[in-house]
Amino acid sequence: MTLIKSISGIRGTIGGAIGDNLTPLDIVKFVTAYVRFLGEQTPNKRLKVVVGRDARLSGEMVEDVVIGTLLGCGVDVVALGLCTTPGTELAVTAKGADGGIIITASHNPKQWNALKLLGPLGEFLNDQEGKKVLAYAECADWNYPEIDHIGHVVERLSFDQQHIDSVLALPAVDTEAVKAKKFKVVVDAVNSVGGTVIPALLEQMGVEVVRLNCEPTGNFAHNPEPIPANLTEICDVVVREKADLGVVVDPDVDRLALVCEDGEMFGEEYTLVACADYILARNGGGNTVSNLSSTRALREVTERYGGSYSASAVGEVNVVAKMKEVGAIIGGEGNGGVIYPELHYGRDALVGVALFLSLLAHKGCKVSELKASYPQFHISKNKIQLTPDIDVDKVLYAMLNRYTDYNVTDIDGVKIDFPTEWVHLRKSNTEPIIRIYSESRDEDSAERLARGIMEEIGDIVKGR
Repeated sequence: MTLIKSISGIRGTIGGAIGDNLTPLDIVKFVTAYVRFLGEQTPNKRLKVVVGRDARLSGEMVEDVVIGTLLGCGVDVVALGLCTTPGTELAVTAKGADGGIIITASHNPKQWNALKLLGPLGEFLNDQEGKKVLAYAECADWNYPEIDHIGHVVERLSFDQQHIDSVLALPAVDTEAVKAKKFKVVVDAVNSVGGTVIPALLEQMGVEVVRLNCEPTGNFAHNPEPIPANLTEICDVVVREKADLGVVVDPDVDRLALVCEDGEMFGEEYTLVACADYILARNGGGNTVSNLSSTRALREVTERYGGSYSASAVGEVNVVAKMKEVGAIIGGEGNGGVIYPELHYGRDALVGVALFLSLLAHKGCKVSELKASYPQFHISKNKIQLTPDIDVDKVLYAMLNRYTDYNVTDIDGVKIDFPTEWVHLRKSNTEPIIRIYSESRDEDSAERLARGIMEEIGDIVKGR
């Protein structure tokens, strides 16, 4: 399995050959490179780094190697143990650290793990910073400190309660309104860190919690990506328990999927739409941001309140940069990632849960009724496998030139906005694939749009 190196971190499968997988020696190499990068940002300073991990089976092993390497590099460590991605991000600033490492492969299956790298603001490294780390990892001129200058674990703690307290302290989170509704919620945390922190948050908001796959053992009860095909169990349990809502998080708790009281999916794309609806209504409008592959419903809801919507390239770091640029009051990604800057610039399922329940309490309706109140769109996701000798960039450029009469965006692949639908074409960074995301008012129309675009790409490849 190929070791995947990107600006946000290093991801790979456990075991196997050095350089092809996430082996202990690869971990040492990339952590050392990260320390070198941090040291250049603040020369002549003793560094402090926060380390947190999800509950996957390899987490303890990877954590030990990461912390040992940091200590060997002369870095002091705040060890959070089991902690969510957003919790680790918050801990970086709360502890005055110079950076953070999150040990998680997010929604990937159990054989995967990853190192996600944070800067001093608790945010992912940008493109330039990430490339520096990758370049340093290829150097062999490492010089580790002697015994009197090695690092120490300066603190071991759980950050869960501080994270919960920070969420509940937000003015937009109406805990009293939620308590008054006496909601019953089923939580599926795929046996990772969300199984502890999400029920604790809900119970402190006066919610009755039904736990499903909430033991943080790392033995994922199903494929951990929170998409409908993997969530049939919670849909059945919500109906059987006569619950008001189902809450699903991925292993590191930065994505949030919701289930309606009738067992139907609320839709990951609409997690952000609903939370934005609530914040925009409270604020009397404002700007929002999501990535190019997210639903148009967010734009329509934003404009309903007189605000302005902007799209960024795909990736949390790109969404955050655009949010700061336009002063967005809420944003995120259509995979259920809600970013609420009043707390921090990171996708945070705890914030999403608290804002959604506050909205539901104020609306006084069922979740299915709330879903029906939003502009209805359907996104179709497809891909075209090309041969390695085909220049994918040239194919995308040809598609861009075919649609110059429409609103075309090329900051991340090619996105073509039609009057009532759109299509977004992106190349894979690891294989000759063009990913095709299309959205329209219904499933058939979205699929029809994708098929038409795929046929055009086929013609371009054949030289027609």
